[in-house]
Amino acid sequence: MTDALSPSFLSDLERSSARERLLLAACDLFCRQGINVTGVDAVVAAAGTAKTTLYKAFGSKEGLVEAVLEREGSLWRDWFVAKVDAIPGDATNKLVNLFDVLREWFAEESFFGCPFINAVGEHDKEDDRMREIALRHKKIVLDKIRELAKEARPHDPEGLTHELALLIDGAIVAALITRDPGVATHARNAAARILMK
Repeated sequence: MTDALSPSFLSDLERSSARERLLLAACDLFCRQGINVTGVDAVVAAAGTAKTTLYKAFGSKEGLVEAVLEREGSLWRDWFVAKVDAIPGDATNKLVNLFDVLREWFAEESFFGCPFINAVGEHDKEDDRMREIALRHKKIVLDKIRELAKEARPHDPEGLTHELALLIDGAIVAALITRDPGVATHARNAAARILMK
């Protein structure tokens, strides 16, 4: 076991803390200003680290972008799934009311849209790297919706999953553009109508 006061332990802690600061700063800047317009200098200045620290931790700006997306995706999915699981009632009720969860997210001051949608929108459309990262995130979200859709519409869970996914993505983009969390209520109403079929 490493002694808590040893120099190697302290340097590991310092690296970890600098890495976390870089992730937090990059996430804020990428979401607020965009990935392409945010340079490495702005990230290291906001994080209070050296440029060499960024390159040691992530290898490149693209490595940092990928790390930010993986981190933010994991945190968001954990939050979203926990909120949906806490909705009382059956699967149908959870699927309709998950749009109230989205409304809560849209109302946050730090809501700047979905980092994955934004990243794909900003990057070269012939470069599949960002799309693949976004699809990995989307698959996990869809798996949660599909789990509920199997109970709510056993004769067509795939159709229901994709119908609701389109409403979710549309609500996210509409909330980003309009800055109106109320778009989630319109999506909720549409989901309720879909689930009556």
